Amino acid sequence: MGSISLHAQRVRRVEEAFASLPTRYLGAEPGFDATFQVRLGDVGRTWEVRARGEHCAVRPSPVREPDVVVGTDAATWLGLREGRLSGLDAFAQRRLYARGNLDLALGFEGLFRLPGDRPPLLRVTEVETPNATISSLISGQGPKQVICLHGLGSNKTSFFETIATLTPDHTVHAIDLPGFGSSSKPARGSYDASYFARSVLGYMDAMAIERAHLVGNSMGGRVAIELALNEPDRAETLSLLAPVLAFRRRRQLVPLVKLVRPELAAIPHPLRAAQVRERFWSLFAQPERLDPATADIAADEFCRTYRSRAARVAFFAAARNIYLDPPDGERGLWTRLSGLSTPALFIWGDHDHLVPAAFSRHVADVLPQARQVVLTECGHVPQVELPERANGLIREQVESSRGSQAAPARARALLRRAVVQRADDARRRVAL
Repeated sequence: MGSISLHAQRVRRVEEAFASLPTRYLGAEPGFDATFQVRLGDVGRTWEVRARGEHCAVRPSPVREPDVVVGTDAATWLGLREGRLSGLDAFAQRRLYARGNLDLALGFEGLFRLPGDRPPLLRVTEVETPNATISSLISGQGPKQVICLHGLGSNKTSFFETIATLTPDHTVHAIDLPGFGSSSKPARGSYDASYFARSVLGYMDAMAIERAHLVGNSMGGRVAIELALNEPDRAETLSLLAPVLAFRRRRQLVPLVKLVRPELAAIPHPLRAAQVRERFWSLFAQPERLDPATADIAADEFCRTYRSRAARVAFFAAARNIYLDPPDGERGLWTRLSGLSTPALFIWGDHDHLVPAAFSRHVADVLPQARQVVLTECGHVPQVELPERANGLIREQVESSRGSQAAPARARALLRRAVVQRADDARRRVAL
């Protein structure tokens, strides 16, 4: 009888949490309409939550085809609703899964205030910049601002565990670069390092971020370097995970690649999820370290985005520009890299087949002051494959900086208030 009574109490608490959602709903942009299906396996129940503009409705049994399916257990669901943990914490602990539009899944948490009229722990916003509309996942309210930049073909979801490591002590922004994820995909975007760096600066300006710690994986690492080279006062530190640096070898195809226009990718062509999954697993030295469902989620998200003509063009334009990035000469990356003044940490994987750890020797030649770490039995995405080690190094790099402490306390306070106000304003344009 005791176990039945405890089960009944748990179900009642869950029902009360769902019933409170309409009164805690923060609203969304006009025209927004999304249906979430929340499955609690341990109590054997499924609820439907539909958010439309300023209205939210909850049903104890689904009637609509969901845009997102979220699966978890009753204890985790109550922890999320009470603000004792975030969705990223639950995901990192393998206590929650999501299928469907991942941006919608991420944004669900940010649609509802927490008990005591507290703001949500996570928020997904759309930020207008001169280059593009940028989708961003923001977590934490710490004084130091951290911006995470993903690699080619990826999006902000590749930094889930990095965000969980750095919050709540820091405010972390994981953004979709223009052309990727849920950010806009301008037809005239050049999609090279300079273009992406300007876009990140535009995001920082829009969010009133004076200086930020930049964390970049692969292509995102190259973008972080470009921003620091062009605007050193805006970059506090760099944490570069297998950054794509200009190749000095195998450049015999440069003349041919220059002739191949990325607009050709606009022509529809087949892409199977199985191909994407195979490519995804090749990024890791030991794929068995990851949850098998991770590849399915990544493949589904990539295929969903890749159906867009604009997304295909952006992907191929960015890939083309990575290969064409000049290594030498006045504007060559290796020539310019010697002038990098921002404290930089390079993290390499010794089993990375895309950006070999041998690049560390070239970095040491032109940037001897930079800290470099080669992770053993690690591939191209260290923050995902070895999250404790890689994200611990990132945290050390962020916290090693004294730049934020050097600013006057009043200026820092004003900046934090501006960031919070901008985030609150942007919440009304939730893209989820």
